[in-house]
Amino acid sequence: MKITLDSPVNKYYVQTLSMIFFPGEHFGKKGKPTDAAEEEEPSLYVRSEPIGNGVKAFAHVEWKGKIRQAEYAAEQSEGRSEERTLKLAVGGAVLAAMGELIGYRPAWGMMIGVRPSKVASEMLDAGISKTRTKKILTTDYLVIPKKAALATDIAVTEKRIVGEPSPKDCSIYISIPFCPSRCTYCSFVSYTSKRLLDLIPQYLVRLKEDIRENFVLADRLGLRVRTVYIGGGTPTILDAEQIRDILSHIASLTDVSALDEYTMEAGRPDTITEEKLRIAKEYGVTRVSVNPQSLCDEVLCGIGRNHSVEEFFRAFEDARRVKIHTVNVDLIAGLPGDNFRRFSSTMDDILQLNPENITVHTFCVKKSAEILRLNADVYSVRGGDAGKCVDYSQIKAHQAGYIPYYMYRQKNTVGNYENVGFSLPGHEGLYNIYMMEEIHTILASGAGAVTKLVDRTGSYTEARNIERLFHQKYPYEYLAEDRSQSFAEIAERFYREHGLL
Repeated sequence: MKITLDSPVNKYYVQTLSMIFFPGEHFGKKGKPTDAAEEEEPSLYVRSEPIGNGVKAFAHVEWKGKIRQAEYAAEQSEGRSEERTLKLAVGGAVLAAMGELIGYRPAWGMMIGVRPSKVASEMLDAGISKTRTKKILTTDYLVIPKKAALATDIAVTEKRIVGEPSPKDCSIYISIPFCPSRCTYCSFVSYTSKRLLDLIPQYLVRLKEDIRENFVLADRLGLRVRTVYIGGGTPTILDAEQIRDILSHIASLTDVSALDEYTMEAGRPDTITEEKLRIAKEYGVTRVSVNPQSLCDEVLCGIGRNHSVEEFFRAFEDARRVKIHTVNVDLIAGLPGDNFRRFSSTMDDILQLNPENITVHTFCVKKSAEILRLNADVYSVRGGDAGKCVDYSQIKAHQAGYIPYYMYRQKNTVGNYENVGFSLPGHEGLYNIYMMEEIHTILASGAGAVTKLVDRTGSYTEARNIERLFHQKYPYEYLAEDRSQSFAEIAERFYREHGLL
């Protein structure tokens, strides 16, 4: 796609808006296109100019011989930056022109960020009422009313859960980036070949060193560890004794009974055994994920999930028998081969199990996912049945007493829909909120893991400074990682420079 800007607006913002209507589109040409390719390629021209107390923007879009144009003005208001006013004007013009061209109105309007509840949080933090916040989201950001209400309600819930964040809080993340097989939609750093799986024993030795360093660092910085999250990949790809080894190591470094939450992603039902869950319970794990994604064997087979629906029910019953405090179940709306009938049946069956957490994701097409090689047509502007499935999950979860407590969005989700975490009261996934909303520092261990140092000024909605420290992406690179300047030294400098020590 060709984009021409006669405006100081951020080009990435305009590209991301364009991808709502042209998912999977690339920006910038590779080589010289043919005349036919030129005609097929959409083009967008954007101009903006200051007017009175605001900004007016103009958008001109051409595609397949069709042309649409639109103007949109946004007023400067108290508490709104000039940059945001410019984005509102440009976003309104682009959405109007492209929406008329494609015949589609995105449910989230011009809100393209990962954290749609952040804007609502900022308004609530500024003393704006819930009713007024929802109104601003619909009129200024062009969000449809039910999504504006969802964002506002989640912002209120998150604020209640987080309270007043302390600069002396942190969480620990531990990465186990191995899986028994690779789902066709997956783009996470996870490894399935025998050669890479053979690295696990060596990997665990290095991982335990890093876990120890992070707990020692937290103690040296005077931080209270609020949550521990063991993610993947699939942590339960480890055998029972390897799980005991890691969990006993963590228990030797901290009082796990003092944690607010201790999560181990079990994830794939074909890796879960009652013995592994009993070991997790023994060492203080309070939350596990048992993720079917769908309760249709045909859909599971189509996306490369090498487990059956029956295996999920067995794994879920194991978690219940062991009496894990909180069990989370992940579902995905809009999967290839799925439809509303199948998804609604899945949702109904999951609600019958009454898990404490349910997370409903929208299918997201990642550039590195295997499914793109198998089916290049999986991108979808409207998302087929995905919108109906997302709406159904939210209505039925509400009726069953679940509260939406956490939300994020990704590029290239079908229909541009959201991912929402629901919980029964008192079972909210705290790490999810702390991580997504950047509430406090996350100290991370393992391949592909990212330590996030957070200096927060006391405001729930905004951190003053964030510094990210990246471990090597692949396990074999992680094992050879240069440790000449340790993350601990960088973290201590960060905390000292920002007056947090």
